[in-house]
Formats: sequence, structure tokens, C-alpha cells
Amino acid sequence: MIEYQIGGLPLHILLIHAVVVFVPLTSVAVVLHAIWPAARRRLGFVTPAAGFLLVVLVPITVWAGEWLKDIVGATPAVEQHEALGRTLLPWVVGLFLVGLAEWLWYGLVPITKWGKGLPPRRKTVIRWVLIVLALFFAIGATYDVILIGDSGARAVWGGILPQ
Repeated sequence: MIEYQIGGLPLHILLIHAVVVFVPLTSVAVVLHAIWPAARRRLGFVTPAAGFLLVVLVPITVWAGEWLKDIVGATPAVEQHEALGRTLLPWVVGLFLVGLAEWLWYGLVPITKWGKGLPPRRKTVIRWVLIVLALFFAIGATYDVILIGDSGARAVWGGILPQ
């Protein structure tokens, strides 16, 4: 069995901080990439790269959490946290795919023969589809991280402090 710990600390505890920071940052990047041309030029490949980082980081965090659950035991609060934690991957895959689509659409398509020949109305429709998808996945991923974090905090601290 793989040991998911570093320096005596469970790896899950360390990784969740990266996930909690990178999901909202990536969400903001995906939305800015969709709506603001100046931000789009500056973000460039960072948007899909951040999404890809999350696609890799989230499963590792879940696996480390499963290892930690085997160590500390399953309680209803831990089970609730685990169930919610498993819902994040589709959201971050969506963030990655939308970020990649934005990067391709705004970065590569305009310089291709195909992109130059598209009617303006079709370009507008695609732009709005990207904006809606960006908002959908950004809000969904961020909200999901809040729910997961709240359930994790309750699993750890729920019975410690007096009511």
C-alpha cells in the first residue's frame, strides 16, 4: 500500500490546500479568458494548464483521502466528505476543457484559414457558448469546493468544539 504522507503529515491535508486555492483561481481565469480580451492575451496557455493541473491534482487528493479514511476510520461525517469529494473531478475536467477550448478558439482559430472564413454571427454564437460554459463550470467547481471543504471541516472539527 502506498504511504500518502510527507514528513509525518497526511498528504491529503497538504493537497487540499492546493485544490482549495487553485479551483477558484482557475475558475476566475476561465471566466476572464472568456469575457475580457486583455486578460485573454495575458493568460494565454495558463488557463488550460491550470485546468490540467487540477485534473491531475484532484484524483491524487481523493486517493490520499481514501488512505487517510482507512487510517482514521469511517464516520458518517467522513463518509459525507468522501462522497462530496468524489463530485469535484467532473467540474475540474469541465474547467480544463473550457479553458482549452478558449485558448484554441481565441489563440489559434483566428490565424487559421478556417477561422478567418467564419461568418461574424457564428463567431458571436461560439463566443457566447464559451462564456456560458465558463460561468457554469466556474460557479459549479467553486461551489463544490466550498461544500467539500465545509464537510471536511465538520468531519475534523465537528465534535471537538462545544456547541
